[in-house]
Amino acid sequence: MNLSNATRRQALQSVGCGFGALALAGLIGRSSAADVSGHLSAKLPMIAPRAKRVIFLFMQGGPSQIDTFDYKTALARQDGQQFAFDDARAIANTGARGTTQRIMKSPWEFRQHGESGRWVSELFPHVAGHVDDLCLLHSVHTEGVAHGPATLFLHCGATNSIRPSMGSWVSYGLGSESENLPGFVSLSPSSGNGGPRNYGSAFLPPVYQGTAIGRAGTPATQAVIRNLSPLNSRSQQSQQHDLVAAFNAEQARRRPDDAEFEAVINSYELAWKMQQHAPDVLDLTTETRETQAMYGIGDPHTDDFGRLCLMSRRMCEAGVRFVQVNYGDNTANPAWDQHSNLPKHAEHSRRVDQPIAGLLTDLKQRGLLEDTLVWWGGEFGRTPYAEKNGTGRDHNPGGFTVWLAGGGVKPGFAYGATDEFGHLAIENKIHMHDLHATILHLLGLDHERLTYRFSGRDYRLTDVHGRVVDAIIS
Repeated sequence: MNLSNATRRQALQSVGCGFGALALAGLIGRSSAADVSGHLSAKLPMIAPRAKRVIFLFMQGGPSQIDTFDYKTALARQDGQQFAFDDARAIANTGARGTTQRIMKSPWEFRQHGESGRWVSELFPHVAGHVDDLCLLHSVHTEGVAHGPATLFLHCGATNSIRPSMGSWVSYGLGSESENLPGFVSLSPSSGNGGPRNYGSAFLPPVYQGTAIGRAGTPATQAVIRNLSPLNSRSQQSQQHDLVAAFNAEQARRRPDDAEFEAVINSYELAWKMQQHAPDVLDLTTETRETQAMYGIGDPHTDDFGRLCLMSRRMCEAGVRFVQVNYGDNTANPAWDQHSNLPKHAEHSRRVDQPIAGLLTDLKQRGLLEDTLVWWGGEFGRTPYAEKNGTGRDHNPGGFTVWLAGGGVKPGFAYGATDEFGHLAIENKIHMHDLHATILHLLGLDHERLTYRFSGRDYRLTDVHGRVVDAIIS
């Protein structure tokens, strides 16, 4: 191989930067050889799986369950009346229970849809057309009153400790279906309320962390993987890759039993493969006009989220195991967080409704919905009463709705219930760890056996508790 000294120096410098460096950053020294060797290979599930992959549609800020999917007639009937409630924020701040609050009805009408007759508000007319594919969980409750702790608990199973995100646990347990792409991708993540921790690997080997594409607040047309594009021509990049590979092969020959070094080599190989294949996956121009229109691409209201949803489908087809699709921003009051302006929900629902329906339609048409689990929800819900007697709703971790579709859950099914006002889960309650355990189960992973030894003990995603909700599995 005849390379100039300048090219050799450039090749060596390329080892320390670019996407490959992300995988290298923590591989050395933080994990045992057995944990990092062969990390990208697909692994056998622990139990019979119903789903192969997950698309998580994260509605940052907390959409209101009683204005979307949890219809409560008592709100309209007793609108404006005062009742005593155990308000989560009041309890957290002062310990006071039974504070007086004013009931506020939903500004939107609800109708029954589909053969199942499930209630959906007019905020989601397109998703309502898929209600017979949805498994509605009306009794979810979680930890944390503020966005930061609740968002971390949703993604990582802990409100403050540094723990691996769910996508990292899935990648650790199942590996990747693709040799050319990471097993876990986060599309347009926010930098706040957990930020990179929401797709981080914490004490798991760093190769299992999510790859961030784009960031909240920027157009989806700019959704790229940082440092992915080569600095030089394809020919020069190939020469650099071959040179580094030759150096690595010589090092590996001298260190035949060093599995950590082998894992570092694998990380560079993945980076190289991603440079060749990831741009094609992110290129939506190859999709038909009809498909793009189905996702709302081209409409200024739905273009951004439509592109993210279409990217998620393309990534699933390419073998990505876990895709977070984030709808949010980087503000102090993220997206769905309407403390004083509940009608703002209409703007956000308009931006996501058609893209989500398009994703469900597309997955179903392609036969992917059967083994792809689509998960929709926020970090918590909202109160059935007006915050400070105003025109918005406060955070409510005590009872809210999440829905699942495909991937082995019962379609057109509703499970659990909140009280008459939609405030607290009271029937067939589902803790967030129960939801985690159930999703892992659908993927073929036993949440009690999916553990990692760190700092003297075994950790798991459902570290406090958790049970599989068998009733929702088809």
